[in-house]
Amino acid sequence: MDSNSVSPMPELAPIAEFDKSPPSPPNEEVPMDDLPPPPATISQPEGNHINKQRSRSYDSDDEERGACEWCEYALVITLATILLIGVSALTVFWVVYYRESYGWADDIPEKQFNLHPTLMVAGFITFSGFSVLLFRICRCFRRIYVKLLHAIFHALAFPCIVIGFLAVLDFHNKKGINNFYSLHSWIGFVAMGLFGLQYAVGFFSFLLLLICSKGTASFRASLVPIHAAFGVLTFILGVCACLTGLTEKALFTLGAERYSGLPDEGVIINVIGVTTVAITAVLMYILSRDKFRPQARDRRVSVDL
Repeated sequence: MDSNSVSPMPELAPIAEFDKSPPSPPNEEVPMDDLPPPPATISQPEGNHINKQRSRSYDSDDEERGACEWCEYALVITLATILLIGVSALTVFWVVYYRESYGWADDIPEKQFNLHPTLMVAGFITFSGFSVLLFRICRCFRRIYVKLLHAIFHALAFPCIVIGFLAVLDFHNKKGINNFYSLHSWIGFVAMGLFGLQYAVGFFSFLLLLICSKGTASFRASLVPIHAAFGVLTFILGVCACLTGLTEKALFTLGAERYSGLPDEGVIINVIGVTTVAITAVLMYILSRDKFRPQARDRRVSVDL
């Protein structure tokens, strides 16, 4: 082809000449037809919905906590821990220093009885109190781990209560003392029965039934308020049993006249009782404060993928 037959290229216009129209005034409304369409939503296939995890929120509500709330949170945990450990330490000190320590022998049945107050305080107050405390305010672990800690502390309390009961039952039989005649024994028997029932129901419902979590979700949810209410009732009955038992022991061993003179052993027994009451007050305060309860992120109904 001849070079003369090629048409010349058109000259490009300057950049400034592409758009010479004046800018639109700021108050001019843009027609709705000129707006870009909204982004298309990604539709999920039938049966495949996003699974909203029903987990506890540890980050969002923690950011909203102020310095005063964190101080209250730390103070309550520290105070409860000191009291729960201290009441068992005081009981061991009282038995070792004033009651000739422990034993399980026929020659000195009183040493066998000494296992009863120590193990009952450890089971009903210390271990059960830590179980309630960790389940309510522990914000460091996933919920399943908190449930396991709750079950472990109750598992530690169970043998303490059983051995403590067997110790006093065998002591009464050796000394020829009637069983279950006092108010202390009646309250303690009811507390032990509720504790065993609570542990069996909780272990079956909230641990074993997790094997089929979706099929038993509604059933486990309906048991939560019942289990919580009877758990608090069991703890309070355990406290009442310990207080009546301490008073009964002080009157039987020291006598009313000597006990009224406030001897050293009587002071220790009273301090153990007051510490038990303080533990109850702190735990009830924690249970009444909603700010100590971890908040749920999303409680919408979810379907697994």
